[in-house]
Amino acid sequence: MTVQVHEAATLTVPTTMRAAAIDRFGPPAVLKIHRLPVPTIAAGEILIAVDTAGVGSWDGDMRGGWWPSGRPRFPLVLGTDGSGRVVAVGSRVRRLKVGDRVYGYSWLNPKGGFYAEYVAVAADKAAHVPAPLDLKHAGAIPVTGLTALQGIDDALHVKEDETIVIHGASGGVGTLAVQFAKLRGARVLASASGRDGLALVLRLGADAAVDGHRQDIAAVARDFAPRGIDVVLALAGGKSLTRCLDALRRGGRVAYPNGVEPAPRRRAGIKVVSYDAVAGRRQFERLGEAVQEAELQVPIAGEFPLAQAAKAHQRLAAGHVLGKVILRIRQ
Repeated sequence: MTVQVHEAATLTVPTTMRAAAIDRFGPPAVLKIHRLPVPTIAAGEILIAVDTAGVGSWDGDMRGGWWPSGRPRFPLVLGTDGSGRVVAVGSRVRRLKVGDRVYGYSWLNPKGGFYAEYVAVAADKAAHVPAPLDLKHAGAIPVTGLTALQGIDDALHVKEDETIVIHGASGGVGTLAVQFAKLRGARVLASASGRDGLALVLRLGADAAVDGHRQDIAAVARDFAPRGIDVVLALAGGKSLTRCLDALRRGGRVAYPNGVEPAPRRRAGIKVVSYDAVAGRRQFERLGEAVQEAELQVPIAGEFPLAQAAKAHQRLAAGHVLGKVILRIRQ
């Protein structure tokens, strides 16, 4: 099919595309390159020529057999977020046009995910790429950026001069949450792992860092905030998270994205909130503003071509991922 770009040029979209898809649930090796039809778009949708796709732990969970709602249809194209250029727009779409650089997040997209050369998404699930970012780095952050910002702003309502522990700070969400918390004027104690993880979060602006596997987080947190920590953003569970909560003051607040396991236990005198990242026009506007104000840095932990999607999942499974793993669809 052919779509109009501007008066002097046209852009041809093929009828088929390459995609990394699965025909059954299983280990990373079930991810194979397929030749599939390019999705068609409805009146409120856009078609994106994908440049970069994010690779998240939830993708690995889905590949392995976890499916949160109903039954998937195989072959199943994974990938909940990414970036690219708009190559077609539905008849009701006004905010975006052909040729725009966009990034988007579509959970359980019925027309397939971002591990493909083309993806169709609802127009309100995508937005213009914020000016400081290129397509590569923009494609890494729709899920993690929305999760980080909504944790800091909506779930925790972090205020200037409050003290916050970001637990799991060196991962895809955590590295962005550190920067958004600093943008709001908080004092940040970042819990990470390994010398490289500690160095990363300090470079991103954390006021202090602690290795949750080798140090006593509660003791470090009490030195950091003698009157008690105000808030905790829990991006990882386990015993080290329990030690983070031990350092909270009475009346303190905890938030965690749904999926963090084991989830933090509720305690007297502490408010605990779980949340899911929400994608929509206003949410992307807020994210874009925060990206620009923070001059956001987006650490990339690993970069793979589409044909190596299985290797990208193997990298995730290996652990100690500092930042975000991505697929480059168009090299």
